[in-house]
Amino acid sequence: MNQRPYKIPESVLVVIHTAEREVLLIERADKAGFWQSVTGSKDTPEEALSVTARREVQEETGIAVTEAGIESNAVPAANLRDWQLSNIYEIYPVWRHRYAPGVTKNTEHVFGLLVPRDIVVMLAPREHTRYQWLPYREAADRCFSPSNAEAILQLPRYMQG
Repeated sequence: MNQRPYKIPESVLVVIHTAEREVLLIERADKAGFWQSVTGSKDTPEEALSVTARREVQEETGIAVTEAGIESNAVPAANLRDWQLSNIYEIYPVWRHRYAPGVTKNTEHVFGLLVPRDIVVMLAPREHTRYQWLPYREAADRCFSPSNAEAILQLPRYMQG
């Protein structure tokens, strides 16, 4: 078995939401009861954060973010917004083995993605087992990650513009 390269300690958090402020949460396959938004690390140090966000959304939910947004199960790229927020947090010990030795902190960049409520969600079964749509305050309460909960609570502020 080939050893996988270490994860890059720079990631995205994508709050997928509707115009009615409902938020999509997904449950981790490796940690039952751990609900979260879409997250994922850069594949390479050079990868643009918006590219990371698009890739992770498609991998984890089956929702494509494309230029026109007219393809099947797609939304326009303009619906993906960089909130210009970032969190630096301690990587949970259970997941530190995925990073190079000595790496204990990750920088997470927050994005929002506006989708129609009836969009089809197709989870990556190796990563997530269930999903649910919740009003944003309930979604924040359900998240296991404090930075994820805080990002969700910011949703009304970022929907203004």
